[in-house]
Amino acid sequence: MNVAITGGYVVPISGTPIENGTVLVRDGKIAEVGADVVVPPGFRVVDAAGGWVLPGFVEAHAHLGVHEEGEGWAGQDTNEMTDPNGARLRALDALNPADVGFADALMGGVTTAVIKPGSGNVIGGRTVAVKCWGRTADEMLVREPVSVKSALGENPKRVYGEQKKLPSTRQGVAAVIRDAFTKTQDYVARKAAADGPFERDNTLEVLSQVLDGTLPWCQHCHRADDIATALRLADEFGYRLIVNHGTEGHLVADLLAERNVPVVIGPLFTSRSKVEVRNRSLHTPGVLARAGVEIAITTDHPVVPINFLVHQATLAVKEGLDRDVALAALTANPARIMGLADRVGSLTPGLDGDVVVWSGDPLDVMSRALRVFVEGREVYRYEDGEGVVEDPYHREP
Repeated sequence: MNVAITGGYVVPISGTPIENGTVLVRDGKIAEVGADVVVPPGFRVVDAAGGWVLPGFVEAHAHLGVHEEGEGWAGQDTNEMTDPNGARLRALDALNPADVGFADALMGGVTTAVIKPGSGNVIGGRTVAVKCWGRTADEMLVREPVSVKSALGENPKRVYGEQKKLPSTRQGVAAVIRDAFTKTQDYVARKAAADGPFERDNTLEVLSQVLDGTLPWCQHCHRADDIATALRLADEFGYRLIVNHGTEGHLVADLLAERNVPVVIGPLFTSRSKVEVRNRSLHTPGVLARAGVEIAITTDHPVVPINFLVHQATLAVKEGLDRDVALAALTANPARIMGLADRVGSLTPGLDGDVVVWSGDPLDVMSRALRVFVEGREVYRYEDGEGVVEDPYHREP
């Protein structure tokens, strides 16, 4: 798709904003960004005068397509709560592109989302990054696997405690993780020593990719003590840790900064529905960022509707988060944290042509996404008081 988005206030994230700038997308990739870009013949020209032009937002922790809205149990594929260790499970295999949440994502300027299993299991499975528009998960695919999801705290101990099986306590949750990685270390050693056919184990194959650094470990944890346990386990086994949620991260911000552990912070609009989130605060993103922690902001959709992602950033700025950091926490930071920066997160030549034209500053709650492009294709447009998503099943080539 070849398109030139002209005349807008371009915020590339990766550089200085450009007045009356142009973003040129050729064959689905960003080709040029600047004030003096010459539009080649045959390119579709989109006038963005009066608007702001940014890269599509990146949601680093969502359940789009696996926790479908308005479908009840039939659309609930977030947790396979029959085995505490579900490392072999893949969010990709449960993703339904027809979930209405994907249309909401586009409405909120979100073009890429990392879809994760839930937190009912201690080890939930492999995560996947997809574009928020397409007919099948395979067509939407950006990268798979992206990471492995794991959970500490209330959720797994409640789920399995109610089944009267391990784990029913925080001790048990940590033990499941420790046992799984110890078993994986032994498996890797046996595999290396094998002289001939070797019986593979899909669960341990995935966990071996965590131990060798191929895949990061996305650790669901809210309370400060659970964050400390996440750090302890990561130190013990040497894997790359990403803290997800980090509700009480402000209490241990220095420890996270010392270890260069990023935090996917949120959701920030929720009620204090359980003990773990009683210290939820919109101040936390700012505290973490000022301590030197790299942050990405998440809705944990559908906990908070994904189209409210930008509004969480707006209120975090109101409570002390630097506004430039806030925009980075919606774009470049989640892309970098989740290993997607070679595809998305900024308006940089060579990256995917995922571009959003806003009516004004996206951190102004009254601004809205007017036009959304995914790899140069216009997939959402707001006009005449109505937002319209292109139907991926009846699209023109």
